[in-house]
Amino acid sequence: MRDYQKYAIVVSVFAAVLYLSLVVAGFGMVSLITDREVIAEPLAGPVLGPVMVGVPVVLVFALMVKLGITTRPERQRVALGYAIGSGFAASATFIVVGAVGIGLDGVAPMPFAGSLLISPFTVITGIFAAIVVLSYSLILATQQGQHGRPLWPWESRDDG
Repeated sequence: MRDYQKYAIVVSVFAAVLYLSLVVAGFGMVSLITDREVIAEPLAGPVLGPVMVGVPVVLVFALMVKLGITTRPERQRVALGYAIGSGFAASATFIVVGAVGIGLDGVAPMPFAGSLLISPFTVITGIFAAIVVLSYSLILATQQGQHGRPLWPWESRDDG
């Protein structure tokens, strides 16, 4: 594995943790402001919510790793279209996982998926995914041509 691929994987881990944190904070703020539950279905089990958030986080992580390790550093660019597509994929995954999960709990999945489609929580999932993937691609694009670890302003590459 090349250095740029290791760097891309490490940054994608931090970006995925950031994404998870943003989603949890965003859900909490919207729930607090709107006095609305993230999952309003009373028959949903306690595992559904975390799985509905976890699967998009894993998806976004995988998309960032794919972007980082398949693109050589000199070809890295800010991937706006890729970020927007990742946001839509995260939102769709949030809805599909919710519908499948609620179906396993014995509730009709289509009305639940429809309520998720117009939910602000689905929008948060997608927007934060797009922002994090865009930021990730920006970080990789700005590292073009650098080798090794980042340096403090008083360090130079010649220092051992």
